[in-house]
Amino acid sequence: MARSSESSPGGGAAGAPSGAGIPATAAARQVPEHIHRRRWVILAVLMLSLLIVVLDNSILNVAMKTIATPAPTGLGASQSQLEWAINSYTLVFAGLLFTAGLLGDRLGRKKVLLTGLVIFGLGSVLAAVSGSPGQLITFRAVMGLGGALVMPATLAVLMNVFERDEQPKAIGIWAGGVGLAIAIGPIAGGLLLSHFWWGSVFLVNVPIVLIALVAMVLLVPDSKDPRPGRLDPVGVVLSVVGLVLLVYGIIKGGQLADFTDPQVVGTVLGGLLVLAGFVLYEKRIDHPSIDIGHFRKPAFSAAVAAIALVFFALMGVTFFMVFYIQSVRGFSPLQAGLLLLPLAAAQMIFAPRARHVVDRFGAKAVCTVGMLLVAVTMSGFVLMGTDTPIVVLEVLFFIQGTGMAHIMPPVTVSIMQSLPREKAGSGSALNNTFRQVGGTLGVAVLGSVLSATYRNDIEGTLNAVPGLPDAARHAAGESIEATLGVADRLGPAGRQLAAAANDAFVHAMHVTALGSAAVAVLGALVVGLFLPGKAAARPAGPAQEAPRETSPAGRRP
Repeated sequence: MARSSESSPGGGAAGAPSGAGIPATAAARQVPEHIHRRRWVILAVLMLSLLIVVLDNSILNVAMKTIATPAPTGLGASQSQLEWAINSYTLVFAGLLFTAGLLGDRLGRKKVLLTGLVIFGLGSVLAAVSGSPGQLITFRAVMGLGGALVMPATLAVLMNVFERDEQPKAIGIWAGGVGLAIAIGPIAGGLLLSHFWWGSVFLVNVPIVLIALVAMVLLVPDSKDPRPGRLDPVGVVLSVVGLVLLVYGIIKGGQLADFTDPQVVGTVLGGLLVLAGFVLYEKRIDHPSIDIGHFRKPAFSAAVAAIALVFFALMGVTFFMVFYIQSVRGFSPLQAGLLLLPLAAAQMIFAPRARHVVDRFGAKAVCTVGMLLVAVTMSGFVLMGTDTPIVVLEVLFFIQGTGMAHIMPPVTVSIMQSLPREKAGSGSALNNTFRQVGGTLGVAVLGSVLSATYRNDIEGTLNAVPGLPDAARHAAGESIEATLGVADRLGPAGRQLAAAANDAFVHAMHVTALGSAAVAVLGALVVGLFLPGKAAARPAGPAQEAPRETSPAGRRP
C-alpha cells in the first residue's frame, strides 16, 4: 500500500534512481519539497513547544524563594518540598522520556507532541491553583508527563524536516532556543511575582500552549518510523521501572543527604539491576526498542556521557545560585532574572554559530574546550563572597554560557546523526534521558553536599542561640532560608545569626562549585578521549553511507 510523504518526511520514492535525469540536489534530497520549503517556520513552531518546557523550569527557579514563604504569600514549602517540586517533574519526565520517544516513532511524532502540549497545559493550570506543597508536587508530576511527550518529539520532527547538511545549523538554533527560554523565564517570573501571586508563574504557560497547539496543527507534518517492527512491551516496562527507581533513589539520597542509607542504596541498585536486565533483554530479542549496538559508536556513547556530565555540573550550580543571589545578596526575583541574562545571551549568540567552529576544529576539540570553560567558571564561583562586585558573577555567567553553547549543539548532532532518521524519536529520547538523569544526579548529589556543608558550618551558631527548641534548631539548619527565618523572628538579636548564615552558605557554595568543576573536568576528559576527532567525524561519501542507513524505499533516511 502506498505511503504518503506526510507520514514520513524522510521517505523517498521507492526504487527511484539516484540521479537519472534529475539535478544532484534533488536526487540527494530526502525531505519532500513542500515540507522543505517551510522547514524554518516548522522549526519556529518546534522552538515554541520547547520554550514552554524549559521556560517553566527556569521560572520555577526564581519562584522557589517565594513558594517557600508562608501563606498567603507562598505555600510555606520546606527545603525538601521545594526539591520535590522540582524533582517530581524530573522523576516522571526522565522515567517516561524513552517510552515517549518510542511512541512518537510508532504512532507519529506530531500526535505525541500535541498530546504532550495538552497535558502540560492542564498540569500548569492545576499547579497554579495548588493549595499546598503536596498538591504542587503532584501537579508538577503531571507537567512532567506532558514534558516527556514534548521534548523527544521536537528534536525528532526537526531531524525529519531538515536535510542532513542543514541539521547542525537547525540543532544550533534549537539549542539557542534553550538560551532564549533561560533568558525569558527568570525575567518573566520576576515580573509576574512583582505583580501577581506565585501561581502566575505556572499559569503563564497556558497561552503559549494554546498558540503552539494551533501552529502545530496547521504547520507541522507528522512523521514516524515506516517499519517500527513488533511491540516490545517487556523492554518498555523495564526501561520505565529502571529509570524511575534510579532517579528516585538519587533524589532520595539528596533529600536525606546520605547516599549510604539502605533505602537509597537499595533503590539505586534496584534501578541499575533493572536497567542492566533491560540491556541484556534488548540484546537478545530480534525487535528491540533500542539497538544497544549504538553505544559501541564513540560518537554516540561519548556524546551522551558528555550530556549527562555537563548537566550534572550545571543543575547543581543553578540550584544554589538562586539562593545566593536572592538570600545572600538580597536581590529581588526580577533582579535575579536579569542577572541571569549573560548566561542566556551567550547561549543565544554562540549556539547557532557553533557549527562553524566545529567545521574548522572538529567536535572533539570544540566540546573539550567548552567543557573546560564550564569547569573554569564553576571554579570561578569560589571568588564570590557576600560583598563581591556583582559584575564578577556576570562575567562568569557569560563564560559559562559560551562553554555550554559549544557543547550542546555538537554533541546533540553527534547523537542524532549516529542513528537512522526513522529512529529520531528514540535517539532524541536517549539524549534527553541522559541529560535529565545527569541533572537530577547533580541536584541530588551537589545539593546534599551543599546542605551537609551548610549545616556543619551553621550548627555551632544555632546551638548558641538561647531559648531555641531542638526541633526549631534542626529545622533552621536545613537551609539558609530557614535560618534567616529564625533570624527575622529574633529581631535585632538575629543580625549576628543572619551574618553567620550568609557566611556558612557562601562557604558551602564554594565547596559545591569545586565539586561541579571536577565533574566538568571529567566531562572534558571523556570528550577528549572518546569523541571522534575532525577527520573521523567527517561524513562519508554517499556510496559509503548508503549501506549504513538504508530506508525501506532503498534510499538513505
